[in-house]
Amino acid sequence: MNRINLICLGVRNMEKSVQFYRDQLGFQTGETRENPEIIFFNTSGTKLELYPLEELAKDIGKENPPVRSGFSGITLAYNAKSRSEVDEVMERAQKAGAVIAKKPVDVFWGGYSGYFQDSDGYHWEVAYGPDFRFDEQDMLDFGPRD
Repeated sequence: MNRINLICLGVRNMEKSVQFYRDQLGFQTGETRENPEIIFFNTSGTKLELYPLEELAKDIGKENPPVRSGFSGITLAYNAKSRSEVDEVMERAQKAGAVIAKKPVDVFWGGYSGYFQDSDGYHWEVAYGPDFRFDEQDMLDFGPRD
């Protein structure tokens, strides 16, 4: 087991989340409805799914669904190809209604990064690193350099 095919985010308001991810941030999908039961986004490498939070909790444990409170310890990341792209993505997220949790700054590992939070409390890091390399699917490549 050495891959992640899908990341599912449980959301409280499907219509609002679809608008945020699809219509404001530009995540691509063939789904055109405003309030679908489930939606999958065609991201490079790993798919992103939105599913109603209550239904996801029931799916995990119908008799004893998990309860979410506070920071889960998980962040999602968008890795940019330039510092200016970090600023552009953060500005776009803020205009779409995201809360800026941390404005982009130079970070200890030599990169430039910031965080935003969507309406369901999921934190996204938007980061650029001068040594980032991307493969043909736009995924970060941490393999040996040629």
